[in-house]
Amino acid sequence: MTGKLLLGGAPGRHTHAVFNLDRGVLRYEDPRQFGKLEVSQGLPARIEKLGPEPLEVTLPEFARRLKRRNARIKSVLLDQHFVRGVGNIYADETLFRAGIHPLVIAARLSGKRVERLHQAMVEVLTQAIAKGGSSISDYVDAEGRRGFFQFEHRVYQRTGEPCLTCGAPIRRTLVAQRGTHYCPKCQRR
Repeated sequence: MTGKLLLGGAPGRHTHAVFNLDRGVLRYEDPRQFGKLEVSQGLPARIEKLGPEPLEVTLPEFARRLKRRNARIKSVLLDQHFVRGVGNIYADETLFRAGIHPLVIAARLSGKRVERLHQAMVEVLTQAIAKGGSSISDYVDAEGRRGFFQFEHRVYQRTGEPCLTCGAPIRRTLVAQRGTHYCPKCQRR
């Protein structure tokens, strides 16, 4: 969760691999040593088993996959077998923009709410990519630059602060062992 690939620069205390490539040096840094490196021809089998890319999954496929999931929507969004790459920050922000409470059961979402959820997911991820991601602690991109999407967060890590839409205090709960931020007024069950 804290590892990163960086282009150029000198190896540091948490550098665990250095690749000398045609166009420069690629360093793998991982202070908490949660990650691992794997070299393969094409995608490794364990990656192919994951869900589709969230920016590529069509609305009909997204809806079909949701209907099979009898779990809380927040935990479904975090499940990499449902869609790959949606993390805690982006799940919270997606649910807020869609107006969906994180404890709602995925299979029970109406067609209209599924459509809003899909659209919100695409919008949040597209905006986050354009802003370089969310630099909450030590996140930087491959060139060592911090992201700026954290300034667009509407609920994530805003516990107790007023909702930017309605003014109600943002709440925090645990879902799937992850801190979950939501507006009790804007996000209905």
